[in-house]
Amino acid sequence: MKFDLHTHYYPPHYFDSIRDLATEFSFATGIAGNTLMKYRGTRFFSITPPMTDPKLRIEDMDRVGVDVQVVSVSTPNVYFTDAEHQPEVASRLNDAYAELIAAYPTRFKGFASIPMDNPDAALSELERALDVLKLNGVILQSNLSGAPLTDPRFRPFFEEANRREVCIFIHPILPADPEPFAEYCLGPIVGFPGDTTLAVAKLCYSGMLRELPNIRWVIGHAGGTIPWLMERLDNGYRDFPECREHIDELPSVYLKKLYYDTVTFSQHTLKMLRGIVGADHMVMGSDYPHYLGSIDRAVSSIQEMEASDSDKASVFSGTARSILNNVE
Repeated sequence: MKFDLHTHYYPPHYFDSIRDLATEFSFATGIAGNTLMKYRGTRFFSITPPMTDPKLRIEDMDRVGVDVQVVSVSTPNVYFTDAEHQPEVASRLNDAYAELIAAYPTRFKGFASIPMDNPDAALSELERALDVLKLNGVILQSNLSGAPLTDPRFRPFFEEANRREVCIFIHPILPADPEPFAEYCLGPIVGFPGDTTLAVAKLCYSGMLRELPNIRWVIGHAGGTIPWLMERLDNGYRDFPECREHIDELPSVYLKKLYYDTVTFSQHTLKMLRGIVGADHMVMGSDYPHYLGSIDRAVSSIQEMEASDSDKASVFSGTARSILNNVE
């Protein structure tokens, strides 16, 4: 069994909503003739046919042996619009995901989108998504309309997520100031993992990982640079009083309890990641069908790992099945 936890599906009406409601997001034509989404002129991603076509997705899944895709809406999720409109956008997205899963119940599961800029609606949509639509967790961006996940406005949501033991997938978005990343597609290449790293470091040092231990955090793109900076983060705890104010153990203690996807595809990197957090804290991811992702390498990179069959089984599906919501 193979579960792909990092894969993106966009109902067609999603792009229509961006055209109708967005202010700082726009569409353009790339040099290859493809449609691009941009934020303040900085490239976000290219739109590819499988993003909106389940049948094309299933063809690729069957070709490489992926049994289940856990779909989610990547950047900008619902955060292209304001707090007033986010609840409707999230509701329509989550309804579309429930319809997709109902149409292909053995092939797809889904992470709900949440209108975090509207705190009351965020709590209501969390309850509806998990209890009514039976979705399998939540996707949040590494920053929410420029605000960190540690912003006090979001605390009631995370407390409820902790109570319910929600699986939360942290996916990157461009940093609040995207201008330095405008050239060479540096937004997704460099900006994304950098913003993920910043988000997780703040979750740790703020005490949220200590105070809310039941949330099942999945960190995209193999954690950004978090696994490779754990010792540096530990040194921050040792050297700076402000880094000890809200936590009582080394940051690595908390960070090794998180879950990390395999969207790196490098054998060297996967070996290091497994050595740091263990196969039971790794989940398969492809970032399909984005250009920087690969459904083929998502499978082959795990198959080629110098690891036991049981470790590979954990990465392919065992860990995922143990942390997703509404999975029997």
